[in-house]
Amino acid sequence: MKKTLLLLSLVAAPALAGEGKWTPQQVLELDPAWLRAQGLQVPPKKLWDPQRGTGLLAGTVNVGGCSGAFIAPSGLVITNHHCAFGVIQEHSTPQRDLITEGFLASKREDELPGKGSRVQVPRSFKDVTKEVLASVPAGADDLARYKAIERKQKELVAECEKRPATRCNVATFDGGLNYTLMDSVELADVRLVYAPPRAVGEYGGEEDNWMWPRHTGDFAILRAYTAPDGSSAPYSDKNVPYKAEFFFPLATEGVKPNDFVMVLGYPGLTFRALLAEEMAERQSRLYPRLRDVFGEAINILEEESDKSPTGKIAVASQLKSLHNVHKNAGGQLAGLKRGRIVEKQHASEAAVAAWAGKDARKWAPALSAREALLAEQANTAKVFEREFLLSSVGRLARGPALAATLSRLAAERAKPDLERRPEYMDREMPRLKDRLEREQKNLFAASDKRLLQAFVRRAQALGPEERIAAVDKHFGAKSQEKDVVAKIDAMYAGTKVLTLDERMKMAGETVAQLEARKDPLLAFGLDLARELAALDEVRDRRQGAALRLRPEWRKAVLAHAGKPVAPDANGTLRVSFAKVQGYSPRDGVVYTPQTTLAGLLAKHTGQEPFDVPAKVSKVAEAKRYGTWMDAKLKDVPVDFLSDADTTGGNSGSPTVNGRGQLVGVNFDRVWENVANDFGYNPDVARNVSVDVRYILWMLDQVEDADALLRELGVRKGPPVVRETR
Repeated sequence: MKKTLLLLSLVAAPALAGEGKWTPQQVLELDPAWLRAQGLQVPPKKLWDPQRGTGLLAGTVNVGGCSGAFIAPSGLVITNHHCAFGVIQEHSTPQRDLITEGFLASKREDELPGKGSRVQVPRSFKDVTKEVLASVPAGADDLARYKAIERKQKELVAECEKRPATRCNVATFDGGLNYTLMDSVELADVRLVYAPPRAVGEYGGEEDNWMWPRHTGDFAILRAYTAPDGSSAPYSDKNVPYKAEFFFPLATEGVKPNDFVMVLGYPGLTFRALLAEEMAERQSRLYPRLRDVFGEAINILEEESDKSPTGKIAVASQLKSLHNVHKNAGGQLAGLKRGRIVEKQHASEAAVAAWAGKDARKWAPALSAREALLAEQANTAKVFEREFLLSSVGRLARGPALAATLSRLAAERAKPDLERRPEYMDREMPRLKDRLEREQKNLFAASDKRLLQAFVRRAQALGPEERIAAVDKHFGAKSQEKDVVAKIDAMYAGTKVLTLDERMKMAGETVAQLEARKDPLLAFGLDLARELAALDEVRDRRQGAALRLRPEWRKAVLAHAGKPVAPDANGTLRVSFAKVQGYSPRDGVVYTPQTTLAGLLAKHTGQEPFDVPAKVSKVAEAKRYGTWMDAKLKDVPVDFLSDADTTGGNSGSPTVNGRGQLVGVNFDRVWENVANDFGYNPDVARNVSVDVRYILWMLDQVEDADALLRELGVRKGPPVVRETR
């Protein structure tokens, strides 16, 4: 990545030690003395060597949108329980409920493959800004600009992926100021080795989600496999464990307050580069609507699934996802208000504008770009309700979502590969077909029909300028609830979309063939797909405008900062530097940075979400700590806080010490820190990690996972019993 524009004065220290999700390239440009002062004990080149694509960051992997880390040379990967939830659910039945009971493979032959599970290992990063920007024709309008940039990105990816077992993408930084080609090795055979019981992996449930103190063992262990020759290969019983060149040894001594740690991973999206008015739009409309629509969906799923053990398993993954988004939205609203983030962003913008105005000739493009971005945002707000509801199709009822996906797939496949939407290109077909197959485990008709009913009711309530034509056509612009229910019942009774074999056949058919089926749910999906495609075109034009305007404004913002500035998270590999420390969320309250088994037992009620599994409580109550007791705490640590700069996508991130040893696994942020996506506040910026000693205590004292411990290079400890004084 270019040293100019993206970062200025990199030899200077960042203003806030914990702030910044730094790219591998940036780490090498930061002041080594500052890094040593923070607590880094290895040379920065030990983190990442761009010439060889090696270092500790090469042991940090992407696990299907989450983060993870190799922890042994035999391909073992640690991530979060909730990141491995799909494969756990895939192998669960009412008779063998792995979600509830957990899973431990006693030998490698017992490890469970995950449909579509993949691990990506980073290999190289290349600045491609010149090539991308040069692809835009002179005089191109905003839609043409977007299409040209997207096509060049596709071409660069296609060239990169000519190498076997390679997964590439071109990431956009600072709104289009820089573009970087990311090259990774993709391993396509990933199996579940260990998952704790749900009452450990999700202890506290939604009540504790985003909160502190936590006592959650949100971790799971996977293993990546390759063909016998070391090449990436799909699942086969002939495959062998991946030989990891870089992995994180376990720091069995754990951490203590004020210790230096790093969180490495693939943070998803943050929004610190948005203008204040763009942030205000999210505060006033997006997050309240997420709370409203997804809150209703959660109630429906819970009500219907409570009536059926099969339904409970089927909706578990969707319900988990919706709960997370729903509570996150509440945290964003609370944090934006508490931190007065929009007001602060207004002030920050005004300061940059005043500074730029002193050299108006130089910064005129930046000031004009800011005004144009504000005008774009105002226009978008006028059609928010329709666009939000239409774009929520994929998150709500599975039937219409599948029908729309099949319809879009058919329409896109009729185009040349480079002209398709990225998610429907040939390179995505294996993933898409895996998803179409895996969705069978998520289908529960009773809840699905009620979700569609709620969607139709909301669509019928939209104003005359915001109609969703597919809903009006199939259900009427306004109709009685009983009539909607009857039409939905008929739609589900007459469809083949929810039948796995037929759905997979549909995945290879043309639009004409799908239409000829006269399938009522598919017909609805075809019409939804046309509206979604039209919405994509509208959003592409907007994105083209943003790619034209935002880089100009960002140049002024970065120049005004006069210090290192890490770009917004965008799903690419980053590292955050931090200290283990507690915080004070409000007047008169101080949180310490560690929790223990004693605290876990104190929360136990015997009812969800605080129902400690018997096999865990038995060992904990007997104080069988093994060798995992913290001498100062006189107990086994469970979770700990640090002030790392994290967000969604950092789930499963390895938390490591200054020597590069694993001390924990990141899984959450605290409630006061949810709005960290819009701005870092050192007073409340705290992430939550599972302590490595709790992980090892579970494997050692609870599970007796001797073979797994040996693989991890850890000696099993004696069942030490300490009497209560």
